[in-house]
Amino acid sequence: MNQVDVVVMLHSHLPYVLNHGRWPHGSDWICEAAIDTYLPLVEKFRALDAMNIAAPVTIGFTPILANQLEHPSFAKELEAYFEQRLGFCDEAPASLESTGDGHLLPLVEYWRARLVRLRLLFHELGRDIPREFRRLQDAERLEVTSSAATHGFLPMLKHDASIKLQLALGSAEHQRVFGRAADGVWVPECAYRPAGPWAMNGERPVERDGIEAHVAWAGFRYFFVDSHMARAGSPLGVYGERFAGETLRIAAVDAEGQYTASRTPYEAYRVTDATSVREVAALVRDPRSSMQVWSRHGGYPGAAPYLEFHKIRWPGGLKLWRVSEPGTDLGAKAPYDPDAARRQATFHAGHFAALLDQVGSTQQVDGRVIVAPFDTELFGHWWFEGPDFLGDLYAHLPDHPRLRATTAGSHLDAHAPLAGLRLAEGSWGANGDFSMWNGPAVQWTWPIIWEVEDRFWSLAPRALANERTHEILAQAARSMLLLQSSDWQFIISTGEVEDYAVRRFHGHAGDCAQLMNALEAALSGQDVDGGVRLARDLQQRDDVFRTIVPSIVQALS
Repeated sequence: MNQVDVVVMLHSHLPYVLNHGRWPHGSDWICEAAIDTYLPLVEKFRALDAMNIAAPVTIGFTPILANQLEHPSFAKELEAYFEQRLGFCDEAPASLESTGDGHLLPLVEYWRARLVRLRLLFHELGRDIPREFRRLQDAERLEVTSSAATHGFLPMLKHDASIKLQLALGSAEHQRVFGRAADGVWVPECAYRPAGPWAMNGERPVERDGIEAHVAWAGFRYFFVDSHMARAGSPLGVYGERFAGETLRIAAVDAEGQYTASRTPYEAYRVTDATSVREVAALVRDPRSSMQVWSRHGGYPGAAPYLEFHKIRWPGGLKLWRVSEPGTDLGAKAPYDPDAARRQATFHAGHFAALLDQVGSTQQVDGRVIVAPFDTELFGHWWFEGPDFLGDLYAHLPDHPRLRATTAGSHLDAHAPLAGLRLAEGSWGANGDFSMWNGPAVQWTWPIIWEVEDRFWSLAPRALANERTHEILAQAARSMLLLQSSDWQFIISTGEVEDYAVRRFHGHAGDCAQLMNALEAALSGQDVDGGVRLARDLQQRDDVFRTIVPSIVQALS
């Protein structure tokens, strides 16, 4: 019997939201993710550790998320958020009794106990969530991967130096936060462009390196791709199929639009050639197992006992109802039963382990791997019972001797890629292409980004040579990186909270213009002190990547 590795990859990312308001898309966004997802996962991994159940998940944190989670202002915001949520629990009983909903009172106590427990856990962690994942990594319980600094959509950036800055800073910040260099990198949106001629804004095409060359240059040895990019299946999209009406990553193709696979997704491929500074591997998303979790049509999160994501009690935001039977109107949802939902998660974990074993049984050679990558926020936020499902999955996998749960890096240690592959252009977004980030609704953003890139990289060499301008240069780089976040195009393309993303995009573009005007003036000997004051003022709000100048130097080298 050939053994097949199972790699669960969790990609954790939120754009920079601290100091940009609270509700609904400011600090409340990251606080909600911490309470719904990051702290419950810590709780689950600790429980598995105590039971000596191996849970070798591969989990990535984008540097912009890690910067926020370790920042003192986040700890203050989360404390305030806990107090607010507990206050809603205090207020709810009288309100529910007055509306004849007293039967829901036990659920209010359920939420109160959960909030108290998670707040105590947050304090036990020293109010530093990344530090706990570093501890689990150092104990060899899991693997932590990195990403581009602000989750920029790398193929569309005009200057190679911009791609290098995103990756070099991502690598440096990862090592600072997690204490060691990352083996793996999550290329934002799984977006890949091969080497070859590339034209920007109607300009003459120029030869560009493929994304894998930049990954190799930055020191990483593997990244993840969707199956169609390896010609191993159809693009799937991400969570959109399941949560209609929310900000979605829409399922990529319909039943009639399936791709014909010519390669297996159950193998890691070498994607660099002999000229590369190091060998880089691509790990391919398994279409079958991923769809079982992502899809609302037969996927797990739509099961009747699970917590209903959309029905929320106002004021207070408590979720007190379950999904209920298919077709149930939102107003007719049944009360949530935590015990029934917990049993369902255990059942689904066993079912998923059996499905992975069935997939593994089709593999007739050693060295095969089933890669199941997901947005971390699926587990707990979108699908409340997700952390329980994940923990139970790792408890069930030892029942299937054919399967070996492992991290991505450990798989590659044991099974170096034998086959080389030239990847196809694509992403894991809608249609498997770049349309979510460069479609009609957002094409206007790219000339703005490219103009900022042009100005920044024309000024950077002179600014590096003049130490008095380093603070201005550093803040200009931070603002440029925040402008490049793929989140702004994504949110606009979905049509949900479009005004927020447009406002954030224009705000960072305006900051870039101010800072580079100040930088130009300072380089000509005019008002250096005024430029430094501007940089310091803006850093008070956008306080990330404090040691950024060495990465600028590296990107230009």
